[in-house]
Amino acid sequence: MNQLKQEISLLSGIGQLSTTLLGTGLFMVPAIAAGIAAKASLWAWLLLFIAICPIALTFAQLGKRYPNAGGTAYFVRMAFGPRLEKSVAWLFLSVIPVGVPAAIALAAGFLEQILPTSLQDPLLAQVITVLLLVLVNLSGAKSSGRLQTVIALAIFALVVAFWWQSDLKTDDITLPTLNQQDWLPIGAALGVMFWCFVGIEAFAHMGEEFKNPERDFPIAIVIGCLVAGLTYWACSVVILKLGAYGSAQFESTSIPWMAAQLFGPNVKWLISIIGFAACFASVNLYTQSLSRMVWSQARDYTPQSALARLSVRGVPANATIAVGAVLLLSCVVGEISGLNLEFFLKLANGIFVLVYLLAMLAAYKLLRGVDKVLASVALLLCSLVFLCLGWSMFYAVTIFAVLTLPWHKWRKLPPQAT
Repeated sequence: MNQLKQEISLLSGIGQLSTTLLGTGLFMVPAIAAGIAAKASLWAWLLLFIAICPIALTFAQLGKRYPNAGGTAYFVRMAFGPRLEKSVAWLFLSVIPVGVPAAIALAAGFLEQILPTSLQDPLLAQVITVLLLVLVNLSGAKSSGRLQTVIALAIFALVVAFWWQSDLKTDDITLPTLNQQDWLPIGAALGVMFWCFVGIEAFAHMGEEFKNPERDFPIAIVIGCLVAGLTYWACSVVILKLGAYGSAQFESTSIPWMAAQLFGPNVKWLISIIGFAACFASVNLYTQSLSRMVWSQARDYTPQSALARLSVRGVPANATIAVGAVLLLSCVVGEISGLNLEFFLKLANGIFVLVYLLAMLAAYKLLRGVDKVLASVALLLCSLVFLCLGWSMFYAVTIFAVLTLPWHKWRKLPPQAT
């Protein structure tokens, strides 16, 4: 058996993508954006969604035409050949030790609050989170999709409850009149908010496992992005209404604070559960996509290796365990050393945007007609975002340049005569 099972339905695909896009972002980004642009942040969410549409639609067309567990690396292979594919694959995998452990730490922060007092330790909570990620991934994409659909429904229910309880008026949901001085903070807010839609590239790795990829994969991307965008906007409306922004405290506690204000302090445990589930869902899809990237590379280039094998459930079990082991080691090193998680997240963001940029570049070469025009717009948008990354842009470019060097040729050079 060397093919993944096609068992992801349209509904579970929508659930997987929407929870991945919401993830940790819902508990931080709307409050941060409101602190930067105040009520003008509602315009920023609208502009962001308009900007992300060409990118999402381009990924949808790529996934529809080239469904493969290799994701962006496979798209690049089809456009530019296998050498660049390997570089992109390793670029995506390079996020394992820097980006994913930071997200795991955020999820573990919620988990720690609901563990028994004797088990409330940050490192133990991270270890438990990684073990749960491995177990869920070993159960198969179908089970994982069902879990994330349930989590998505819980997140939506929470935001609906906020709307119901906060007594919103027409003025609260009306877009404000913009002045010239509003555009600068809107631009600054967009720079933060873009990360709410980082995750589409990871979802591209799941295209091969859809029951009907040509029909359902693009629909899942479009609806998933729409659901996530509306949820972020709705949450921002409540945050602005209740004033849960404007200080460093609200950057990570706006949701728990609003829940306590609207429903009383006794709901703290429920918010911790939903918070952990949302963060877990986001990291879960990345764990799936990373393991499938490892498996697809092994399948194509070292088919006899253990990493190329599938379990009886049709899951790349060895690749999943390998990714889990690296995550566990990274979490332990990060916790012991006390490294700055925000710093590592910035490094990961640079890698993600470069992956987006390379995917759009491949789409520009592969697609035709209206899809090619859409890809060119998406390529321009990704280029603008990439230039706004600052120093983390240079980190991603350096990693990619090192990976692209012809190491295989240098290894084969004969020794110089003396």
